[in-house]
Amino acid sequence: MKIDKVADQLILEEYVRRFTIQAGESIRSAKEAANHFRAFFAADAAKKEKFVVCFLNGQHQVLTTEVLFEGSLTTSAVFPREVITRVIELGSAAVILAHNHPSGCLTPSSSDRAVTKKLQTALEAIDVETLDHLVIGGSEHYSFADNRLL
Repeated sequence: MKIDKVADQLILEEYVRRFTIQAGESIRSAKEAANHFRAFFAADAAKKEKFVVCFLNGQHQVLTTEVLFEGSLTTSAVFPREVITRVIELGSAAVILAHNHPSGCLTPSSSDRAVTKKLQTALEAIDVETLDHLVIGGSEHYSFADNRLL
């Protein structure tokens, strides 16, 4: 089969199958997390920002990963109440947050920093740990945890 004959959706499904971390498995590094999240941005990463949350159990194993918010080319509104609601529904003990920058710029904006702090504070109030927040830009990533911002 020629590659130009393969549907984009089929390619995306194969990418997700190969690179996402399945429920019950652990994410061991920011790079591994970035590869996991990148699949959730693959369909239209250059068109709009998405905010994705990986929900983890008490042993930091993946429960599920979900796109919680979608925005425009440059912003995505994030509502802590919605994150908290989903954490409680899933019985999650920890989360890893991620969003993409369609521009490819990895530098977190002041609003990125503010929403991270707001979410971290809200989650701490219900004894849920925020392990990292990743900014994904193309094939690169920025880790709040690796840069000691969490």
